[in-house]
Amino acid sequence: MTPTGHSLIAGQTVIGGGKTTFGYNPATNEQLDPVYSLLTEDQLRTATAAAAEAYASFSTLDPEAHAGFLEAVADNIEAIGEELINRASQETGLPTARLQGERARTTGQLRLFATVVRTGDFRGVRIDPAIPDRTPLPRADIRQRQIPLGPVAVFGASNFPFAFSTAGGDTASALAAGCPVVFKAHNAHPGTGELVGHAVVKAVKDFGLHPGVFSLVYGPGASIGQALVADPAIKAVGFTGSQSAGVALMRTAAARPEPIPVYAEMSSLNPVFVFDGALKGDVDALAQQYVTSVTASSGQLCTSPGLLFAPEGEAGDKLAAAVARAVSACAGQTMLTEGIAGSWNAGTEALGSATGVDLIGKGLEGETENAPAPAIFGTQVKDFVTNEVLHEEIFGAASLVIRYTSIQDLIEAISRLEGQLTASLQLTEEDYRTAAPLIPALEQKVGRIIINGWPTGVEVGHAMVHGGPFPATSDSRTTSVGTLAINRFLRPVAYQNIPQELLPEALQDANPWQLNRRIDGEVVPAAEKAEAGG
Repeated sequence: MTPTGHSLIAGQTVIGGGKTTFGYNPATNEQLDPVYSLLTEDQLRTATAAAAEAYASFSTLDPEAHAGFLEAVADNIEAIGEELINRASQETGLPTARLQGERARTTGQLRLFATVVRTGDFRGVRIDPAIPDRTPLPRADIRQRQIPLGPVAVFGASNFPFAFSTAGGDTASALAAGCPVVFKAHNAHPGTGELVGHAVVKAVKDFGLHPGVFSLVYGPGASIGQALVADPAIKAVGFTGSQSAGVALMRTAAARPEPIPVYAEMSSLNPVFVFDGALKGDVDALAQQYVTSVTASSGQLCTSPGLLFAPEGEAGDKLAAAVARAVSACAGQTMLTEGIAGSWNAGTEALGSATGVDLIGKGLEGETENAPAPAIFGTQVKDFVTNEVLHEEIFGAASLVIRYTSIQDLIEAISRLEGQLTASLQLTEEDYRTAAPLIPALEQKVGRIIINGWPTGVEVGHAMVHGGPFPATSDSRTTSVGTLAINRFLRPVAYQNIPQELLPEALQDANPWQLNRRIDGEVVPAAEKAEAGG
């Protein structure tokens, strides 16, 4: 399959009437064919109107067809084969093994959502049967279910060309909820986005769905992206990217005549806290694990550990020395774009020149363009809590080691942190009592707390939370990874005294979709086929 360089609107290839752009190979800064045409706002409205038209049929799709559609998207992505991996590698500079793993994660989460659709628990069916003889007042028959919000705008992320892109987590969860998707492709990997877009469009066609269920559009974020969020047909937004861009979308969404939710995952420092007990083991291994987590994918992961708190004293000194040795052996990896590499250089220069900050260790420059040497800096906790520069996220392979003397130092540092995606604790059983006060403090700041692990690598499952207080995300009640992500695109509706003939399938006494339901407060498994009045 050869990329066309154009948008896919409701199953049709559409040549944009605006300006043009190219994909670039960040390892060489060379342009990649084809030229990509960008949509006008009038053309964008064709996509959003089609999504609105598709809502009625797609939102009521029966579970088996709905799940089969998601599985077909996964199958179609895999069927593209190595052409997809090769194109993504050219556009992002990411290594083949990383891309293969990310593709597997993407198709795996689509299939996971298919199982969720079949089970149907996300529909949240609750039935309070009528009690006509209740005194002093009778109770009406009241039934509740979750329904899809409507068409969702999804923005591709620069750092995950598959998992947070065309058919990634936001798209998969929105489609699983029953919401049509208008996907705004990331211009850093346009060919990769288009290839996956064709895989989604094929599944839509093969299952006989309304073509407006999915569209892929190209255009500048400052105009087309903003116009997409402002469009009255759009009812929610999924976004992964910078804090400035995410906040801009939030403002646009809030200023609409009908405000809509923006689920934005934006920035995080992902602090790691090392305790004395952890330093009695293999310090070199601990340092290597830390540096590996910092430098994975050139540090361009939202869960990369940007901060590590280590105790003062001889043991902490040994860890810092081991970190210096480990990072010195690391060569820079190609970053996603020339602009991202430039921002990394500016960020590390600002950090390195800040008062009280020293360079602990630096690696080697990479052999390609845009592959700066990874760097680890050091400071004291007293400087960290007073200098906002040390709290700035640096997107790339850089981190800051902060030396502390007491648990109170850590409590104060946590109180100064903004919202984060993760926090990790490296400790042994002898540290449990000392570390215990950190758990409730961190609960107020992060979405995931990790013991003796590293934040990079996010399991896609039922219990995962990939979210956190602002600015890690725009809504700390949600997650963008795992099956709970579907809840972002649903809302409850209650049905009072509705005849069986008018009720949606999910609420009918016969339970034709075989859903688990809560009847009069008690969970009734689908296998029991219980009627509402039984």
